[in-house]
Order: sequence, then structure tokens, then C-alpha cells
Amino acid sequence: MTLIPEVFKAYDIRGLYGTELDEDGAERIGRAFIAVTGAARVAVGHDVRLSSPSMTAAFIRGALSAGADVTSLGLAATEMVYFAVDEGGYDAGAMITASHNPPEYTGVKMVSAGALPLSGDTGISEAGRLARAGEPSAAAESGTETTDPGLLHRFVDRCLTFVDPSAITGLRVVLDAANGMAGLYLPPVLDRIDIDAVPFFLDPDGRFPHHLPNPLLEENRAFIEKAVVDNGADVGIAWDGDADRCFFIDEKGGFVAGDFLTALLARHILARNGGGTVVYDLRASWAVRDAILAAGGQADEFRVGHAFIKRRMREIDAVFAGEVSGHYYFRDFSFADTGLIPALMVLEILAQSDEPLSQMVAALREKYHISGEINSTVADAGAAIDRLRAHYADGHQAEVDGLSVGYDDWHFNVRSSNTEPLLRLNLESLVSEADMERKRDEVLAIIREG
Repeated sequence: MTLIPEVFKAYDIRGLYGTELDEDGAERIGRAFIAVTGAARVAVGHDVRLSSPSMTAAFIRGALSAGADVTSLGLAATEMVYFAVDEGGYDAGAMITASHNPPEYTGVKMVSAGALPLSGDTGISEAGRLARAGEPSAAAESGTETTDPGLLHRFVDRCLTFVDPSAITGLRVVLDAANGMAGLYLPPVLDRIDIDAVPFFLDPDGRFPHHLPNPLLEENRAFIEKAVVDNGADVGIAWDGDADRCFFIDEKGGFVAGDFLTALLARHILARNGGGTVVYDLRASWAVRDAILAAGGQADEFRVGHAFIKRRMREIDAVFAGEVSGHYYFRDFSFADTGLIPALMVLEILAQSDEPLSQMVAALREKYHISGEINSTVADAGAAIDRLRAHYADGHQAEVDGLSVGYDDWHFNVRSSNTEPLLRLNLESLVSEADMERKRDEVLAIIREG
């Protein structure tokens, strides 16, 4: 049995297949998952990684041995599991995936009823303790296993209710599924909307032979940026491996930052809903806050991470939430993140506007100068944050999630990675691009001292 403690992360379970987590470990996790959630009925799906079928079978064996009835969803996007759990009234659900990681990784994302995620302090740590201890033992009576062959089409039908499909027309769109799970749901979607699609890598392939399914990294989106320009497209959309995140390229081949996209979607959703509260993560550009307020909404800044964002949305009944990382959450989609609904919404916005996407974000790029997230390897993250706290003592400081420091015309947040010896910096200036770069370099120099 291979199951090291380090695979139990803040938001999911993830590690190298075979050397950090194997099928015996997955079976133990499946049994522990039932013990932690108390679930009698669970839904389980998996991504296209070569290890996922055997890891899923093992996880299901564990859940069945704990006495739970399991609906096997088969190949699925993570958001399809969220949908299935909420729609079907399941007590819990699990997705066997390592998201955007390279093909040699495996993992599990877990939710309780209503697609509410388990996190480190709400089930994952306890599941890890039980699994590593070999607890609990098998139940006296095993559960039963069934399948749900109609899930894909019900999911697509639901997502299309967030837009007017007949309004999505007249666009040329480059699509890059990176051989991940978006390739499962895009074909039936394309049958329902009238666009000139230029698809790439829609065939799910767990080797990810063309590029890794992580569009946040420049090297993985270079292909689609070029393809948009070469094909004269109106927009490009790329998805990560398990398809719960999407990323946008404007018609000039420019990457649209997640916070700018959150601002555009917030404005659209607030207009449609006649107001409401929008949650955004504290790394985000002030463009998000300003767009929400200008649209008559209430802006709620909160800590980073899907488990925290989803709980916060439920607490305040937020209509929408967005994160810099490309996660977009919808109240009417069980407060869950989805890679399909925002893609459809952006297509609807573009189809109904005379402005190209680059022009929509031009005003934001001109006013809000953002660094993007910059990682620094540090030996002592606490000492680095102490240096920043002392150096910027005259700024407004908050420590909701890492250290946030704000001034009238610039601000930054520095957070420790949950999994690596890294500090992550996000910085913004309202003065100029040059001012942002100067301040970015100054903060980085302090972080990297010694």
C-alpha cells in the first residue's frame, strides 16, 4: 500500500501515481470517505488519466465495502460530478482527477451533499488519518453499484439554461481542450450553438500529448494564442485537465487575466439578475470591486480557495464568484465552479456586442496594471513575510490570507503555497505599468533576501 501523508492537501488529495498514492491507498480513501461523510449514496466520476480507471475502481471498492451505494459516472468533467451530486440528491461525490497536473499524477476531489467541497479542515485531514490507519474496517454488508448513462446530456442541457443558445451566433471560436475532459462535453454543446468552431485536442487522451492541461502557464497557452490570430477568430477558449476552469484569449492573441474576466462576467450577471452580491478572492485587481459596485452589486472580498469561496457564497447567498486562477462559481449551479457556463456566457456577451473582447478589457488594462501571480522559492516564508510587514508598516495591512498591504494607488498580497516552499505575489498599481513593475521588483527583492 502506497499512501503518504503529503497527498492530503488543503482542497483535495493529489500525488504521484504509484510512488505517493496507489490503488490500495485509493481503496482505503474510498472507505474513509464514507466514514467521514456518513454517505449512504455517492456518485463517483473520473478523468482521462491512464491511472484513473484503476484508481476509480479501487476507490469504489472502498466505498462499497463501507456499505455505501455507488453510482459510477465513468468518464466525466469535475463539474459534471458536482451537477450529478446536487441534481441526484446524493449524500456525497468524488472525482478521481489530478486536475491540471502532468499525467503521472493522480488524486481525488470530494464533496458532500449539495456539492459542498471537503477541505483540509472539513474532512480531508480526517479521511487521511483514517485511511492511513486502515480504518474503518469493512461494513457487514456491501453497497451496490449502478451507472448513470444520461448524465452528459442532462448536464449540457442545464448549462445551456444560463444563456440564450439562439443568441450565440456569428462568431469564430478557437477551442483547446488540451486532450482533457472539456473534450467530452464540447461536441454536444457545439451541436446546440451556431458558431464557427475551430477545435483542437478535443479527443480525451490521458497522456496529454500536445501540451499539459494548465493554461495558466504561458507555454501551455502559446498554441491557442497563435491559433486565434492565425484563424482570424473572435476569441479562444482553453480548459484545464478536469475542465472546471476555462481561460480566454482575445482576438489579438492576448490572454485575458482571470480577474478582468471576473469583472466582465460580474457586470453581465448583475445586470441580468438586477443586483446581488459577488465574491472575489483577495488577490484580485481592484477592477473586480469597481465593476461590481458600478453595476449596482455588493462586493465581497474573501480568502483564496474553492472550499472557502463556496462556503462564503452560501453564507451570503452570492449570485456569482470569481478567482484569479480561472475558477468561476454560480449560485444557480449549486454554488459550484464550472468551465462550461462562463465559456457560454462570454460567447453570448461577444455575440450581442459590437465590441471585440480586446476592446472590452482595454479600459481595464489601461487603468489597472497587474503583475499576475509570481512565485518565489524561499527557505523561510515566515521570515520573508515579517520583512514585508516591517517594510510596509505604513500601509493598510490585513492577514486574512497571507499578508495583504494596501495604499491609495497600489496594493499587494503575498501568500504561502499549500504544497510547496513558495511565496505567491500578486501586485497592482493604478499609476502605470512602469510603476507596477518598480513596486513588483521592490517587493520581490524583499521576499528573496537571503
